[in-house]
Amino acid sequence: MDGSNIVSPTTIAWLGAGLGVAFGFVGQRSNFCTMGAVSDIVAMGSWTRMRMWLMAIGAAILATGALQLAGLIDVSKSIYTSGRILWVANLVGGALFGIGMTLAGGCGSKTLIRLGGGNLKSVVVFAFVAIAAYMTLKGLFGVWRVRWLEPWVWNVGAGQDLPTLLAGAFGLSARTLLMVLMAVLGGGLVAFALADRDFRRPEPLLGGLLTGLFVAAGWYISGHVGYLAEHPETLQEAFVATNSGRAESLSFIAPYAYTLELLMMWSDTSRIVTFGIATALGVVGGAALGALTNGSFRVEGFRQTEDLARHIIGAILMGMGGVTAMGCTIGQGVTGLSTLSIGAFLTFSAIIAGCVATLKWEYARAG
Repeated sequence: MDGSNIVSPTTIAWLGAGLGVAFGFVGQRSNFCTMGAVSDIVAMGSWTRMRMWLMAIGAAILATGALQLAGLIDVSKSIYTSGRILWVANLVGGALFGIGMTLAGGCGSKTLIRLGGGNLKSVVVFAFVAIAAYMTLKGLFGVWRVRWLEPWVWNVGAGQDLPTLLAGAFGLSARTLLMVLMAVLGGGLVAFALADRDFRRPEPLLGGLLTGLFVAAGWYISGHVGYLAEHPETLQEAFVATNSGRAESLSFIAPYAYTLELLMMWSDTSRIVTFGIATALGVVGGAALGALTNGSFRVEGFRQTEDLARHIIGAILMGMGGVTAMGCTIGQGVTGLSTLSIGAFLTFSAIIAGCVATLKWEYARAG
């Protein structure tokens, strides 16, 4: 392969930044918030924002599946679809993240969106999520994660995505099962979201739909544009400018840690702005653009010590949980689910359970 044909890491970073800007702008304008989606159901019985999240998942399944069927990406080359289901890590990490995002007032993506809108609380949350996530990747919390959680594993063979898992049981090809599951799960979630008249307004409809399409776009950037079947230097398969060395899409916890690492080691020329870092920073810019253009930009800080402590504790739990579960409400709850990964379903369920339990505890405490 001619080295001149290799896409530049800078190109992937700029594409990721552009995707992040679009995600942040839409998230700010549509008030897309996964913690808020659960809170609305528990507090008011309103499913509008949950339908937005489910629409995003359904659209992501359909669009990501279409890219796979067209041969443009291969999600088996991602962290989500390995043959090892780290089920305890998925459940414990997801629950910790669900608790943490409730205490911190929003998930990883919402923190970035609020940061772009002028919320100084989100600066503190960002910092503590980044520190905790880095400690869980490579530090003290990482030792605990590897020693106590990751030994609990189901080895399922070729891959944990539903098409691969079910192919043998039903005597069908993984490709056929992918099409069936796209229709049943992806189409079913979209249909469920659209069934409510209140949801069929521009903001929730476009918020959910575009979020799902952004996830598919992320797969295309890292898994197609940035894919090298054989790197001329290593002669190995490679994905340009991804922290995992595999195909990636939107996720907002590990990129916090890698952003912190980049800033701390800026003079190390081997460190680069990766796809994940660029998308996270792009979200802040897109949210700022959205807030400034609709007049909602407001500088807001902490007024009580108790509120500060609550946000710090929540941020630490988010950083620990997001890395342990290999994703957040977007990273596993949309991106992971777009691959139809068992681990993503486990994490998604645990995040919601952790959030619901914490909300109910808070309401009981307040009452």
